[in-house]
Amino acid sequence: MRQFLLIPHLKLHNANAMSSPYTIGFPAMTAWLGAVHALQRKLQSKGCEVSLTKVGVSCHEFNLQTYKGQGDFVHSIIGTANPLDKGGSRPAFIEEARCHLEVSLLIECQNIDPDEKEQFLEDVQQLICSMKFASGDVLAVKKCQILQFDEDADQDRELKPILNKLMLGHVLVERRDLVIESMKQGKDALDAVLDCLKVTHSSSVDENGKVIWTSKRNAQGWLVPIAVGFQGISELGIAKNQRDADTPHRFAEAVLTLGEFIMPYRIESIDQLLWQYHVDLENNLYLCQNSTTI
Repeated sequence: MRQFLLIPHLKLHNANAMSSPYTIGFPAMTAWLGAVHALQRKLQSKGCEVSLTKVGVSCHEFNLQTYKGQGDFVHSIIGTANPLDKGGSRPAFIEEARCHLEVSLLIECQNIDPDEKEQFLEDVQQLICSMKFASGDVLAVKKCQILQFDEDADQDRELKPILNKLMLGHVLVERRDLVIESMKQGKDALDAVLDCLKVTHSSSVDENGKVIWTSKRNAQGWLVPIAVGFQGISELGIAKNQRDADTPHRFAEAVLTLGEFIMPYRIESIDQLLWQYHVDLENNLYLCQNSTTI
């Protein structure tokens, strides 16, 4: 019997909208798994020895803080109004993409004491309101629940009630397979991602001489580029003034892949929507991956 913690309709204000080093949009999966890990540490500090191992994210509402004025060709990021300096002018600032959004989190839990479920839910509810998710402030959250999933029972019957609680929304799943397929044709990783995202416009003339334009993409679906972890670019070692003296240090760069937003009713397996940490030391990879792709 698997157990899941549902954090329903979590409303966040001014969350970090850096989907990847190159794009802005929905927060990266590293942000969501990082928040779940922080929640686990806070629970364990209260004496609750629960493990939060996997997370699924369903987005109900998303509002990217950008602006496009009349005659503008591109959108601009809406920045914060920093205090004026002593000369009365605005100080220099670094543009930070932000968004307001509402999500539901489905978190797989282990080691929940059956006699302390009510206390566990009460602790989670209190801790969520004091935390940040993807650097966003929590405005509101509905009552958390514990859901059961029996793997030995009929899968469709067990899965449907869970997916219903993630509606109306879109669940983010990994589409690394599209990137791999494109790379097999000789493209490098970035070109493979762009090849799946580009829109090709073409025109044709019908029998009446009218020009008809059509647009299409190589891959169907709501595809987005998203950061899913890091790859080490230096050897493990000790750095001067590092935060944790006992943990080896290394420099790393972000890993980019494709994700797809799909409606929950299209999910065929509970693991299809769950993300978890995966470490590949042979290739120096520290990743967030869909459970079905590991």
